[in-house]
Amino acid sequence: MENEILQYCQFGDPLKVLKLYKSEVTPLKDTEVLVKMISSPINPSDLIPIKGSYAHRTQLPCIAGYEGVGIVVAVGSRVTSSLIGVRVLPLRGEGTWQQFVKCPIEYLIRVPSTINDDIACQLYINPLTAWVICTEYLNLQKGNTILMNAGGSVIARIFSQLSNIVGFKLILVIRNDQYVGELLDLGAWKIINSSLSNVHEVVMDITLNKGVNVSIDSVGGESGELLGKCTKKGGQYLSLGLLSGKQVNWKKISNEYKLNTQLFSLRIWNQKSSIEGWQYKFEELINLILNKKLKLMDINNKYDFKDYESALNGVLCSERKGKIILAHNPMM
Repeated sequence: MENEILQYCQFGDPLKVLKLYKSEVTPLKDTEVLVKMISSPINPSDLIPIKGSYAHRTQLPCIAGYEGVGIVVAVGSRVTSSLIGVRVLPLRGEGTWQQFVKCPIEYLIRVPSTINDDIACQLYINPLTAWVICTEYLNLQKGNTILMNAGGSVIARIFSQLSNIVGFKLILVIRNDQYVGELLDLGAWKIINSSLSNVHEVVMDITLNKGVNVSIDSVGGESGELLGKCTKKGGQYLSLGLLSGKQVNWKKISNEYKLNTQLFSLRIWNQKSSIEGWQYKFEELINLILNKKLKLMDINNKYDFKDYESALNGVLCSERKGKIILAHNPMM
């Protein structure tokens, strides 16, 4: 069976190094399934390894993409044939930016019929990360005050909604006022525009000079260190990402600000979590979607899988609002 894959053979600009190739689908192992992909979102986290940030653990050539939704079309000899035709998320196996994906049965997530493809294809990277951090990694409690940068990001929107569910108070740092109303409607407690206000002064005013309980940094560099300065001594500082490409001064955050520091990696959490625990987190997450307590991003545009270059250009557009989707036979 012929397959179409988006693959990179060297690190660099995704527009330059990502290429469409044809390959043959290799035979399934006994406990694998073959999934015909429907759609996959393009996340910033999909592009980071292509650029070479994880070169030390990325084996080339590599098929891109971390998540997506599809339909089971074949199963291994030890997998029930009743799965054929079932809509699923094929995770933690091969890259998802291809026509057919092989996936171990234990990493297959069934998608309820009431969750459409546009939502299902986004269920993994950002929602699972946020849910695990809130309920397990940081074990946030009602009344905790959380400070988070990259306030306009997808994951900040998810944290805003989770603040309603868990009961913590979320302060978001943004660089412009474009999404203020939306973020407040989703559940954020306070919004600070760092281009107009002194973040530290505002946080101290809001918290009566106590500082926040927890800071979550997705940026790094000076922005990340500023979060540490706003956090009370003995509080928690979590590094979630490095959008600036610059590390924070960990010695300063730990020794000067007296914070308990942690790094979160979904990849490492996956490895440490039991299969049962991993599946259960998805059950919780899917129930939040079904009960309309959590809403994921609207779709900005869908691009045919073969038109991936236009899709990548769409992701880079600063005016874009909503997810960009790579789809097989797309229909808006």
